[in-house]
Amino acid sequence: MLEFLDVSKSFWTGQQRKVILDRVSFRVELGRSLGILAPNGTGKTTLINMMAGLEKPDEGVINRGCNISFPLGFMGGVVTKISALENSRYIARLYGLDPDYVESFCRWLCGLGEYFDQPIGTYSQGMRARFSFALMLALDFDMYLIDEGMPGTTDVEFNRKAGDILRERLATTTIIIVSHQPQTLEKFARSAAVLLNGKLHMFDTLEEARQLYDYETQG
Repeated sequence: MLEFLDVSKSFWTGQQRKVILDRVSFRVELGRSLGILAPNGTGKTTLINMMAGLEKPDEGVINRGCNISFPLGFMGGVVTKISALENSRYIARLYGLDPDYVESFCRWLCGLGEYFDQPIGTYSQGMRARFSFALMLALDFDMYLIDEGMPGTTDVEFNRKAGDILRERLATTTIIIVSHQPQTLEKFARSAAVLLNGKLHMFDTLEEARQLYDYETQG
């Protein structure tokens, strides 16, 4: 499970203090995927980075009782001076996995061809996103963190393969997905929450969350 207990987080923007979370408490159990609706600028990425342990709360406690992924799109653990091949094998060793398996899985899913053997620093943004997503799926996590859904790529074959794998994972893993678009959550989560003004409003269904979200953002 993942649990937030009275967690607060804010930033000083130079003109005012921006509150991301204000004494927020919630719990996500394994087997119950959660979608979080949050308008742009409310701190979606900060929230998901806190779940992963990449950012610390100002106050409160975050308990992680399971193996939680890095957020989809996070490239902080990837060395841009070396190739996707070298990165995949290095990170596999960090997680105690078979480097041959992780390399071959990423090579197959990415579909980068000869670029897989080139430094990641030479990749386009879309190519980096494909490698990041492939790497996340190659590793074995109890809970996957996704910021804004599938990576932005026009590669139809990658989107099909990655989407199929992610849907399969839903049967055995838990997904937390944060987005400003309700339709992005429909494929992955039944229960949902809305992040507004530093508060997280939890609902049993996505439809209930959507009603509040639409009222606040369109009203």
